[in-house]
Amino acid sequence: MLEGLRVASQNWIGRAIMAVVMGVIVISFAIWGVGDVFRGMTSQRLAKVGSGEVTVDQFRTAFQNDLRRIQQRLRHAVTAEEAHKAGMDLQVLERLVTDVALDQKARNLGLAASDDTVQRLISNEKAFQTNGKFDAEKFKAIARDNGYTERSFVADQKGAYLRKTLTDLVINGVEPPRLMIEAIHRFRNEARSVDYVILPVSAAGEAKAPSDEELKKYFDDREQSFRAKEYRKITTLEVSPATVAKPADISDADARKLYDDVKTKRFGAPEKREVRQLVFKTEKEAEEALAKLKGGMDVDALAVELKRNPKDVDLGFVEQRDFGDAKVGAAVFALPQPGVAEPVTTAFGTVVSVVKKISPAVVTKTYEQVADQLKAEVAQQRAAPEVRRLHEAVEDQRASGKTLAEAAAAVGLKTRTIDAVDDAGNGKDGKSVDAPAGADLLKAAFASDVGVDNETVGTRDGGYVWFEINAIEPARQKTFDEVKSAVAEAMRAESAQKALTAKADDIVAKIKGGQPIDAVAKELNLDVQRATDVKRAQRPDFNTNTIVQFFEVAPGGAGSVSVDGGRLIFVVKDAQTPPFDPNSIESKTIAEQLKPALQNDLLEQYVGGLEKALNVEINEKALQMATGAEKE
Repeated sequence: MLEGLRVASQNWIGRAIMAVVMGVIVISFAIWGVGDVFRGMTSQRLAKVGSGEVTVDQFRTAFQNDLRRIQQRLRHAVTAEEAHKAGMDLQVLERLVTDVALDQKARNLGLAASDDTVQRLISNEKAFQTNGKFDAEKFKAIARDNGYTERSFVADQKGAYLRKTLTDLVINGVEPPRLMIEAIHRFRNEARSVDYVILPVSAAGEAKAPSDEELKKYFDDREQSFRAKEYRKITTLEVSPATVAKPADISDADARKLYDDVKTKRFGAPEKREVRQLVFKTEKEAEEALAKLKGGMDVDALAVELKRNPKDVDLGFVEQRDFGDAKVGAAVFALPQPGVAEPVTTAFGTVVSVVKKISPAVVTKTYEQVADQLKAEVAQQRAAPEVRRLHEAVEDQRASGKTLAEAAAAVGLKTRTIDAVDDAGNGKDGKSVDAPAGADLLKAAFASDVGVDNETVGTRDGGYVWFEINAIEPARQKTFDEVKSAVAEAMRAESAQKALTAKADDIVAKIKGGQPIDAVAKELNLDVQRATDVKRAQRPDFNTNTIVQFFEVAPGGAGSVSVDGGRLIFVVKDAQTPPFDPNSIESKTIAEQLKPALQNDLLEQYVGGLEKALNVEINEKALQMATGAEKE
């Protein structure tokens, strides 16, 4: 995952997408100098930051707090060594170093906050409120859970507010350049029309049967591809809402109540409305437009008068959840019949919406058709107390030294044995094994060993899975005789693919030479198909790689790409991109999505330069000792 994030952040589009997903500005991942620097270090100083420092105790407190939060989120233990391998220790130290650097800069600039100001800011934080009012007990509990006294927590918050003030000054007024917004607009909205044929595998012809010598050479060159994987025999015990629930005990009244709540969302289609929408920079402009609409002017005519792009005005049939601003959706769906909704002020301006038609909600499945499914869901929701009781009972039995099977029998449960499974979740026959907790169990099982007392693995519905490793069958190299038939099949498939690719390349060359794809298709007795309005977004009729290839070729050009069942040969007939409108809702949305990424980049550069100026020095030996990751 960490490697994926690093790869994604190598270009500005990747950073923009990551920024939208993350939704926050992570200023702690700034660039700071690391090296074998020990000048002026002490056993209690992890980092020297100008005239400030990060101590071992500060680091350990922050590291343990982060580790505890991760364990609570994952619902299983995470060791310090695992956290170190994931780079969490460096992330924590980066955050602390950044905080010290920003604190010094804030002091140098004369930034300060009075106690009254800090108390007011704290009281306004939603995290410390109950029912909209400051809750002193909740505040104390949060401070205590994070390892602070009340006084030290207030002091820490004061520092946080000052750092935020400083970073706000740095990023204030940052706006994405028009060129960047237009580039994303073109990337998203360019549409192509493509003519294509699919050359079947059979077009490659029959390959001659390889000799034993050829098979043996192929095996010798690729013997690592024919290894037997490691398999483990595992005994499991699952206690979860799904296994404990008793649907037969659920009444029709309870299940029907759930049905009434979800029937349009899950067993039908919710209400939709055909909406036109106009966005105005000022309330005065909105009021003028509203007066014209209420006076009888058609919204489409008004849009033409205002020279608005029809694509920005006509939203089509939409659900309430489709609106980016919930207030706009609420106003649109508050209308009892088609008409003009009340204007709503948003971050993009004042929105005036007109409902043209209403498509009522429909239900496609009756209660009787889904009653069993709903009773199972209700039963699982109510199974939590029984899951907790059984968890405690099993743990008590295990604490007394019993095996997993004995502990299960003592509380009236049964274990399940998986005779052989590899780390990908497949049995020796290559078929998927239905393991409780899926990949989470497999990861834990392949990190364990025979005779180890393992921690439970959490299930997605809030349950637990205990497991024991009964036996391990090590990975091994298969002999040629064992895999001869598989080698022959691999050679046949590889040979066919090479021949098919060569044939496709010849056809593409003919098309590039001026022969129409229709003529090529007629010679091969294939049908030409056309795909229109192909954009870079994923669509069901083409996989991602195929769409990428469509956009790698210039309009009028040809190419080919491997697909299921053969090779797709295509010609790009044309490419169109709608005009760029910097004032459209789409452009403004892109700008809002890009802004956090640009702000984050600017903060990284600012903090990196600040830390370089402060001559940050890291005591790596002390860091290894503090995390328990010191090398032998």
